[in-house]
Amino acid sequence: MNSLPTAIRTVRWMVRDTFRQSVASKLFWVMLGITALCSVFCLGMTVEPIEERPKHPWELPLYTRPGMDPKAVDEGIQVAGGKMTIGFGLFEFEVPKNRADAVKFFQLRLAGILADTAGVLLALLWTGGFLPTFLEPQAVTVLLAKPAARWSLLLGKYLGVVLFVTLNAILFVAGTWAGIGISTGVWDATYWYAVPLLVINFAVFYAFSAFLAVWTRSTVVAVFGTLLFWVVCWAMNFAHHYAVGLELQGMTQTSSFLVDAGYWMLPKPLDMSGIFFDAMNAGTHTEPVRELELVKAKGKFYPELAVLTSLMFAAGILGIAVYEFRKTDY
Repeated sequence: MNSLPTAIRTVRWMVRDTFRQSVASKLFWVMLGITALCSVFCLGMTVEPIEERPKHPWELPLYTRPGMDPKAVDEGIQVAGGKMTIGFGLFEFEVPKNRADAVKFFQLRLAGILADTAGVLLALLWTGGFLPTFLEPQAVTVLLAKPAARWSLLLGKYLGVVLFVTLNAILFVAGTWAGIGISTGVWDATYWYAVPLLVINFAVFYAFSAFLAVWTRSTVVAVFGTLLFWVVCWAMNFAHHYAVGLELQGMTQTSSFLVDAGYWMLPKPLDMSGIFFDAMNAGTHTEPVRELELVKAKGKFYPELAVLTSLMFAAGILGIAVYEFRKTDY
């Protein structure tokens, strides 16, 4: 029977080995290079509104371009009065309000779309081969010959990958936040909510990737199976809010039960994005998902339970992976 201190040392060693593997495979340097590129891109951001003014609490969230509609001002619609450039002038956008609004608008796109969606999917793609490679007989039998519990080996590898992605998430948010702050003078601390969002999203879906890796020992299945699972979870999340928010006619008790069961059992990537936007006080800075807003209006959106059940799914599927790994013959 393996002692707990031995298991803890094994987990720590597997975490260190994962970081060593990321450096040896050049993945660490690739992700660091992308972070540096995005940070420099943000450093070239400028915001030039004609005037800085506080927002009125009843101010309409709409705006129009100069000269587009002469009746816009009479109807309370703001006219864009400045410009925002990013990437040292590569892209230019009109600024409807003040500098802080323009910065938040850009941060929401940077964290909510580039990092939360593209970033998580790329992280799953790039790290998908870590566990199948580790589980190859010629690699894992050397470790199994040592006095270490199998669960500690798999858990250590999983935690190593999650901590590796956490480090890169912190570097990405810190670099882009600093770049935006230096170039515009706006230091919005709510942008840091992107870190737990990215880590939780990745950890939940990487648990499913670990299950596929143990079950099939195939990098292709682990990578593309997880990406397909992400699509299924997003579709189920959206379908639930669509059914609840719009109160679809013709749904039977059985179909309603299946939709609710699928929603609560599976991870909820759409809800994670909604929680992040709420934490950043996105408000009128981005177009909300109508179905999610309808569920909120009905009082049927429970962000704490959404996060908790997603993490419970990750714990459950990781437990199944550990059980499968323990009974696998090598």
